[in-house]
Amino acid sequence: MQYSEKVMDHFMNPRNVGEIEDASGVGTVGNAKCGDIMKVYLKIEDNIVKDAKFKTFGCGAAVATSSMATELIKGKTIQEAMEITNKAVMEALDGLPPIKVHCSCLAEEALHAALWDYAQKNGIVIEGLKEPVNDISEHEEIPEEE
Repeated sequence: MQYSEKVMDHFMNPRNVGEIEDASGVGTVGNAKCGDIMKVYLKIEDNIVKDAKFKTFGCGAAVATSSMATELIKGKTIQEAMEITNKAVMEALDGLPPIKVHCSCLAEEALHAALWDYAQKNGIVIEGLKEPVNDISEHEEIPEEE
């Protein structure tokens, strides 16, 4: 399995690891199939994501996607943050092996779960944001047997 240099860099030197004590929003998402768990903390002020941190229990690709996702979301407005998809995370990492694409989905879901938590705490609606799931494997298409 070949990982890009960016994936390796974010795995070996992950950015934004840790937690934010008084986080504006916290999202935890897991994938029961692979056992990865991702927790994202956001600090939001004046509709801008001022800081983002994460804790991930998972494979190297899960750590790398968490790291990149938190890098991408910092400094963005809430609406811009909503536009960070798993594809954007993968592109920023110069791609992922097909078997690891679910890690980028986990990163997107964890960001959205943290935004959902923020919206709930503040009684606001974020356009396009859906209630998060705890286990993203429920959303994955199960390949039909031949």
